[in-house]
Amino acid sequence: MTRLALALVPLWLVLIQPNHPAAMTWGALAMVPLELPALLALVLLLGKGRTGRLVRAALVGVLLLIAVLKLADLGTFIAFNRGFNLLVDLHLVAAGWELLKGSVGMLLAHLLAAGAVLALGIVAVGLWWAMAVWARVPLGRMSRAGVALVLVAGTVLAVAEIGQARRAWHLPPMLAQNLPGAAFTARVGLERAVQFRETRADLAQFRALARTDPMRTQGPFFDLLDGRDLILIYVESYGRSSFENPLYIPTHTGTLRRIEDRLDAEGLAMRSGWLTAPMVGGQSWLAHGSVATGLWLDTQARYRAVIASPRRTLFHFAQAAGLRTVAIKPAHVFPWPEGAYFGFDAIYNAPDLGYRGERFNWVTMPDQFTLHALDRLERNQPERPATLAQVALVSSHAPWVPIPELVGWDVIGDGTIFNQWALSGDPPEVVWRDHDRVRDQFRLAVDYSLQAVGAWAERHAQDPPLMIVLGDHEPARFVSGVEGFDVPIHVIGPPDLVTRFAPLGWNAGLIPDPASPARRMSDLRDLLLQSLTGP
Repeated sequence: MTRLALALVPLWLVLIQPNHPAAMTWGALAMVPLELPALLALVLLLGKGRTGRLVRAALVGVLLLIAVLKLADLGTFIAFNRGFNLLVDLHLVAAGWELLKGSVGMLLAHLLAAGAVLALGIVAVGLWWAMAVWARVPLGRMSRAGVALVLVAGTVLAVAEIGQARRAWHLPPMLAQNLPGAAFTARVGLERAVQFRETRADLAQFRALARTDPMRTQGPFFDLLDGRDLILIYVESYGRSSFENPLYIPTHTGTLRRIEDRLDAEGLAMRSGWLTAPMVGGQSWLAHGSVATGLWLDTQARYRAVIASPRRTLFHFAQAAGLRTVAIKPAHVFPWPEGAYFGFDAIYNAPDLGYRGERFNWVTMPDQFTLHALDRLERNQPERPATLAQVALVSSHAPWVPIPELVGWDVIGDGTIFNQWALSGDPPEVVWRDHDRVRDQFRLAVDYSLQAVGAWAERHAQDPPLMIVLGDHEPARFVSGVEGFDVPIHVIGPPDLVTRFAPLGWNAGLIPDPASPARRMSDLRDLLLQSLTGP
């Protein structure tokens, strides 16, 4: 009996394994897995013969797969506030690995990976052993009948709970309130299978949508720019938390108010509002793609689908209007083949921007250097056409260490002046042991990015471009401390252009009204086309 009881432990723990950080409590150990009686009954009935071994192997494989999916859910809930989608999220494994190496170092990352593989192996062996122990229990004729009854009853009970939880049906209140546990693992497996099917159907519909575009037959656009540049600047991990989390409000709103006063004194106009990003925590390219295409890109699969479609982007329309289109991508240390789809005349990845200073950990170069490179490479060129530039700033990207300071624009040079900060402070593997330090570094990093953008706008106040400054997404929830997906958007520039955005309900200044409604990021493409086109 002791051996049978011990064999229940690995099965119990795998079946009650949570998939959400909020469920990682000691109370989770008290949950009764409704699948367990049916699983044990099946193992008992099949016994230790060849068929029994094959079924046990299949059960171990299924349970291990669902356990891995639960772990993936845990990671994506922490990082992106959503579950893991097997069809569209596999690329996150590689992205997570790169971030892990950058955060804790190569050696520790490999040790953690090896530990994870070893742990999965131990779980698999434990499950196989546990089922084998129960499979060896001899059954008489009457016992087999009783076990078969347990199999049927356990299966019915588990199916009833799954249907109730998924709202596929409603059990009588007395039964629903007195279910002895939950078939959580079976439900996760079913939900992932349904999600896989629904995601495939959604992608088929999205591909059809990407082939249609009411703006395609309209135009020309951007005539109100009248030879002036349009600069679209993304501030990494800049969201509503800067205006709602008490940890960040004084710093970020204080900086924005000081910038607003300086720009107002220079004669620039400003308006601010809210956009809703398609994700949180990462995958900035989904936000950039949503703005560019006017389509809601909330998964990597949708992103891949749209770049394989004939959909015209904001930059295609700008090219048709005679603007030069440019992408400034300091985060890209390798070529960006997808960039060919978007309609850029020039793409400047990190190696093309001329930075010769030290890296800031994951961050390739400070935001001030990136903005300075935009001037040097494009805006200071003689006899150039008006430009639409997309600039993706990275100084406020995790892990948020170290953080530079602003320097004089005329001493930036090749960027080596920033080495004094690049080599200072504690490394990420030290900072990330303390969540309070992580949040404080985030506060400082976003503030630096806002200061850099404000200083660049002030530098060009005498001949200002129209600047659209927006966050790409909120950081992970444990950093942001707020729910939701909203990010601020600021319109800065000549008063005659900025006033075109007043009908959108975006208020004057750099502090967005917290009560103003948020529009989806995918609306911005058409809003820009319409707002900057006469009459």
